[in-house]
Amino acid sequence: MAVSKRNPKLKEAALLLRQNMTEAETRLWYHLRAKRLNGLKFRRQQRIGGYIVDFMCHEHKLIIELDGGQHAEQAEYDRIRTEFLNRQGYRVVRYWNHDVLQHTESFLEEILRHFC
Repeated sequence: MAVSKRNPKLKEAALLLRQNMTEAETRLWYHLRAKRLNGLKFRRQQRIGGYIVDFMCHEHKLIIELDGGQHAEQAEYDRIRTEFLNRQGYRVVRYWNHDVLQHTESFLEEILRHFC
């Protein structure tokens, strides 16, 4: 597959998303950044193809997506996006914002199960 040129608008969008994270994204990023979760390196708001993913562990090809209420209305878009990311070799796991905010510790344990 040919590598396309970087889309500058997508780069700007990723920067805006990093600057305006949701409460759930901010909480999760606190636990993922600087290899705080078992030494795993995560990146936030990363561009893959024409998409921006919430959190990515490139070494293990794992993408974590946090969904709010708007995702119930865009299920088809999310399905197509996930299929694309899977074809790129990534495993995508989706969680509700509520899970991060209300059950942070068990949520982090759930993430670690993907690395076993």
